[in-house]
Amino acid sequence: MTEYDAVVYDLDGTLVDLDVDWNAVAIDVRAVYDDANVEPPSDGLWDMLEAAADVGLAAEVEAAIASHEHDGARTSDRLAHADELLERSLPAGVCSLNCERACRIALEEHALAAAVGAVVGRDTVETWKPDPEPLLATIRALEVDPERALFIGDSARDQRTAERAGVDFEYVGDGPSGV
Repeated sequence: MTEYDAVVYDLDGTLVDLDVDWNAVAIDVRAVYDDANVEPPSDGLWDMLEAAADVGLAAEVEAAIASHEHDGARTSDRLAHADELLERSLPAGVCSLNCERACRIALEEHALAAAVGAVVGRDTVETWKPDPEPLLATIRALEVDPERALFIGDSARDQRTAERAGVDFEYVGDGPSGV
């Protein structure tokens, strides 16, 4: 680990396991579209989130998703990499597709907040993973160069984000999850 000046972690599936029923979230987001009498691009949660701004539903869709994430962060399970985070002496950050508040709630719930110098969630910057900007914003907040940082995550989206940002990447566990 001496070749890096900082480590950035994905949150859900890496440090914690958010207690979120993503199918229920998609149903609630679909209800936002239905209430507005707008046809969603698909029933896929992330497709509906991506299209929400184009149809004037960004705030409502974000609120529906964030509500589930906040609750799920409070009852999340701590994963093994959380212990690793506490044992490392390097500056650390979190870059997540979850909303920033849910990240902060989970970090507080698991006594990890003091070890994290920067948190960037889906709603912190203008774009979200796999766009590189959230990861680069996290690294800038830690005041290190991207080529001196390591991003640890659980998904192919995390890996694409790191590649696009020019940041080294490491999978947790046995490789990518579905998101």
